[in-house]
Amino acid sequence: MSDDPITARLLRQAMPVFTTLASCLLVITIAAALYLGRDIFVPVTLAILLSFVLVPGVRLLRRIRVPRALAVLVVVLTAFGALLGVALLIANEAAQLASDLPRYQVTMREKIASLKEATAGSGTLSRMIDMVQDLGTELQPDLTSRAPEGSAGTLGHPLHVQIAAEKAGLLGTLGTFAAPILHPLATTGLILIFTIFILLQREDLRNRAIRLAGSGDLRRTTAAIDDAVARLSRFFLAQLVLNIAFGLVIGFGLWWIGVPNPILFGVLAAIMRFVPYIGAAISALLPLVVAAAVDPGWSMMIATAALFLVVEPIAGHVVEPLLYGHSTGLSPIAVILAATLWAFLWGPIGLVLATPITVCLVVLGRHIERLWFLDVILGDRPALSPPEIFYQRMLAGDPAEAIDQGRMFLKARALVTYYDEVVLAGLLMAQEDLSRGTLDRARQDEVGTALRTVVARLGTVPVGRKVGSGTASSGNSETSAAFAAIGPDRQIAAVVMRPGDLPPRWQATRPVLCVSSRGPFDEAATAMLGQILGRHGLSAEVVSMADLRRGERPADLSGIALVCFSYLEPVSLSQIRLNVRQARRMIPGVKVLVGFWRERDPASIDRLRRTLSADVLVTSLNGALDAALSFARRV
Repeated sequence: MSDDPITARLLRQAMPVFTTLASCLLVITIAAALYLGRDIFVPVTLAILLSFVLVPGVRLLRRIRVPRALAVLVVVLTAFGALLGVALLIANEAAQLASDLPRYQVTMREKIASLKEATAGSGTLSRMIDMVQDLGTELQPDLTSRAPEGSAGTLGHPLHVQIAAEKAGLLGTLGTFAAPILHPLATTGLILIFTIFILLQREDLRNRAIRLAGSGDLRRTTAAIDDAVARLSRFFLAQLVLNIAFGLVIGFGLWWIGVPNPILFGVLAAIMRFVPYIGAAISALLPLVVAAAVDPGWSMMIATAALFLVVEPIAGHVVEPLLYGHSTGLSPIAVILAATLWAFLWGPIGLVLATPITVCLVVLGRHIERLWFLDVILGDRPALSPPEIFYQRMLAGDPAEAIDQGRMFLKARALVTYYDEVVLAGLLMAQEDLSRGTLDRARQDEVGTALRTVVARLGTVPVGRKVGSGTASSGNSETSAAFAAIGPDRQIAAVVMRPGDLPPRWQATRPVLCVSSRGPFDEAATAMLGQILGRHGLSAEVVSMADLRRGERPADLSGIALVCFSYLEPVSLSQIRLNVRQARRMIPGVKVLVGFWRERDPASIDRLRRTLSADVLVTSLNGALDAALSFARRV
């Protein structure tokens, strides 16, 4: 670092730009390496994913004391034998379908003619059919021949010139015919070798991964990697079983409908279902075309479409959640982006591998601290907690979204819980920003206005709308997942005091006086406290400490049974003791409650209880409500 302060300041300002450029360069380098080295990376990736599926089989053989090398060879050779059988089956069925296609041309011509007759009155659709038919005619080779006119070399009879390449030698000829065969065989051989060595060296590879992840806490890192491997194995195995079952159902259904080559379409459906969202739809296109070509009518095509429309939702929304949860742990946009990226880098095989690879990245991000950003970018867990979401909406001046989220929360929880766990926690974040000097006066006013709007709107929700330990079942999925982490409501939140149940002193118009401290956000916290007490039968008047010092106080102090002091920001204990003594002196026999909304340390709370002369000290609105209702019952 330079000793010149100006140069040092410029370097500090330019450091984020350098970091961003370095990150972009790293991403571009990795993408280029994946694209250029796809002939190596694709077999390795397939071998890693295949090893996750084959690990349970190896463990099963190891339990019956089969040697490790033999167990690996048996499982791998069995798996590759099954894959080879499937490949041969696909090739045989595809060849048979190709040989049968010419027989279906007459049916397709008749259907096109019938469509033209049926759409004669619809100009747009008729023109589209004519265009398709004309394109097909243009693509057909011109087989008509006519005798040339004139002598050779004239305009009517031009000379035919053909440039012929030099005849290749024996090696060139062998390379031309052998390349399409050797490349898949070489890829398969690499996958086989990598899979065997990954299964044989699984523990060694795990130890190297632990070393790379950081061996400072071996217990935690080992548990995280073992958990990640177990989860991925279960997920991939469950997905494989589900897709095979999907292919079997589709194949059997097509056979029952009468579509030719149902085995081919069933296998393709099982394979294409690995492609997220669109895989099943793509696998349905070819059966639909064949059904339309085979059947003179439309019943076979309609039945085929109905088969896919019924089986895919059942598999995706009923069976899939039972096997491995409601989702893969990926956000929908991450799945689409991953499919696009990997298809660009590795072609069709990348499209099939997109979801498994992205699941692996998310699991690594959740268990390895250095890769946490992968979980944030690709995972479906909320990036912000509910208090952070709330405070961010307040900073953005958007109380409408915060109100909507609050109403969704209130479908299953009490308002006092929402205030405690979300709004009050967001207020503490605002207070911390204020203490650091990052909130100017204008932004404080905007946040305060938005807070008052939220409290006023949510205060209109009826008491006891629904109280329980569940979570909101509708609305934004990210917010629902974030709210799920909040604990259950306390039973006190459902209690509403009736005027006849209150002692005489508590039957005044406003028996509770809530006093806010001097902070700009204390008013919102005190307003929530007064609103919660009022919703449960204890009407409260909210005033600020500044109003009391100016002499603005309730006219009838004798009707006040409880004084609540609200403190969001730290204040001196001597000042709090002075306020408590003044309240007791001005209102004889009054109960005094002090709320420290930012204090969570049990030791500090006990020290404050011993130091202050208040009747009760609370750190949550739920605790304040509980204490106020207890006072009202005892008096």
